[in-house]
Amino acid sequence: MILYRIKTLDPNAHLLEVSIEIPEPIQPVQSLRLPNWIPGSYLIRDFAKNINDLKVLSKRNQEIELEVVDKSNWQFSTDQAVTICYQVYAWDLSVRSAHFDQTHAFFNGTSTFLEVVGQSDKECQVEVVEAEFAHQSNWKVATGMPAIDIERNGFGYYRAENYQALIDYPVEIADFTEIEFEANGIPHKMVLTGHFELDKARLKKDLIKICETELNLFGKPAPIDNYLFQVMVTGSDYGGLEHRNSTALICSRNDLPYPGMTEATDGYLQFLELCSHEYFHTWNVKRIQPKVYQESDLQTPVYTNQLWWFEGITSYYDALILLRAEVIDLKIYLKLLAKQLTRVYRMPGRFKQSVSESSWLTWTKFYQQNEDAPNSIISYYTKGSIIALALDLTIRSKTEANKSLDDILLYLWENYGKVGKGIEDGEIEAICSQVSGIDLTDFFNKYLFDSQDPPLAELFAEFDIEFSLNAPISLEDLGGQDGEQNSIATFIGANVSQVNNGLKLTHVWNQQAAYHAGLSAGDVIIALKNLQISTKSQLEQLLNRSRPGDRISCHYFRRDELYQTEISLLEPPVDRVRLSFVDSDSIQVAKWVS
Repeated sequence: MILYRIKTLDPNAHLLEVSIEIPEPIQPVQSLRLPNWIPGSYLIRDFAKNINDLKVLSKRNQEIELEVVDKSNWQFSTDQAVTICYQVYAWDLSVRSAHFDQTHAFFNGTSTFLEVVGQSDKECQVEVVEAEFAHQSNWKVATGMPAIDIERNGFGYYRAENYQALIDYPVEIADFTEIEFEANGIPHKMVLTGHFELDKARLKKDLIKICETELNLFGKPAPIDNYLFQVMVTGSDYGGLEHRNSTALICSRNDLPYPGMTEATDGYLQFLELCSHEYFHTWNVKRIQPKVYQESDLQTPVYTNQLWWFEGITSYYDALILLRAEVIDLKIYLKLLAKQLTRVYRMPGRFKQSVSESSWLTWTKFYQQNEDAPNSIISYYTKGSIIALALDLTIRSKTEANKSLDDILLYLWENYGKVGKGIEDGEIEAICSQVSGIDLTDFFNKYLFDSQDPPLAELFAEFDIEFSLNAPISLEDLGGQDGEQNSIATFIGANVSQVNNGLKLTHVWNQQAAYHAGLSAGDVIIALKNLQISTKSQLEQLLNRSRPGDRISCHYFRRDELYQTEISLLEPPVDRVRLSFVDSDSIQVAKWVS
């Protein structure tokens, strides 16, 4: 057994103190290492850069020589029990690493717990030590790790069956707000840290519906005995990361339901989708998973083209689950879906990169996007969800709704997830044809391995849903608009953000107006038509008062140098998706969403 101890040492310096007791180091050399990436987030993050003051001490507290092998590996030699001591600098406010200040402490094992190489299969115990600062702040501990001997506030001893399990239980320590509930008899909890107003009853009711819908989809027995949602609430952040019986989330306080809220806000629906998405990963990623991920030591990148399934399918189901759970109605679902589709149709990069390639190159192209990303790449989340939608509609159409994507998902759960069998590249596509009884080779060749758009208008029509592409009605139009509205008159061909001295171009679309004018991402426009411009509303007003072909003067800064150019305005692109239905009670609609 390997014993880990962790203590919130210094909130001002953001330091966690960690020790590891190793009763029997491997002879002649014991190696230590820290992961370079965390499962579910495919980027080399070099967590070891935050390890400080690493020492190996004997029973007599004598320091043993430690050799640095490389950036995340160490080794030492001794024939006696030792204690490894070090500090972790925790100042990454995200779901991926560790963060500690006067308000809370959060950490993932991948960024805090060194692996004792060669002894990774041994049981790991963790003592979460209550520091004086934590005691005075009335902090509690929330983690999915099984408890052995803990105090009322959660400090004490926990157990993980091995190192791989240990690093899959993130820990939140704070004076957090708790929501407890049962879903299909299974204890669930959500803890929320931060400043916010909250309608706990509404959130609890919606979470129960979502969790029970997903539990019912996959059937008994559930792979969890309990589940924990850990939520960090900030001003504007968003994200989530899945774990075996928990998820770490970060959201804006404006995304939470507030007391007295009548209709669900867009932000709240986004938060519920996030909860649905990460909970769905309990099956699809944490149990149904690529074989190469099962074999990874988290030191180097692992390549697969399967992320279209693991993230794309999950992204398709996250809002669909809200509909099936009756948290939203069909009209709202179609608006959410239209916005999701618009994110793809706005990206010319979808014709440059296939979803399969997007998955394979996630380590660079997707997780290290630059300002040219919309022109050159596509997301396996968003385009993957379109493939999932088209696949579901295709199967339902060709089998008269006797088969669906649900059947493929459940086949993978029964034959891979439940038994811990990893999936090889190419297997999922073959299973889709096998389970559906349809030869889907051409489907995947066109939409997964090539960069064609699925024929959504035709597919939707069979289920009494009208799919249309429209010009944006405003600069902020992200799709899913209701009814017939006038579109914006002209288009500049760039995304902009407001800065102190003008409008900064964040992305410039190839072959559009800003591109032809020689403008680039990072440029700051300060005047159009010889008039100062500083807000998006001013730009939108100018675009609506112009006509395609109009040429307008533009003054802008590139770095600290002032330039002038002329922009020839173009017609707005037809790339915002609208979905509508004639009759929400249509039998054909029911054959799709049920």
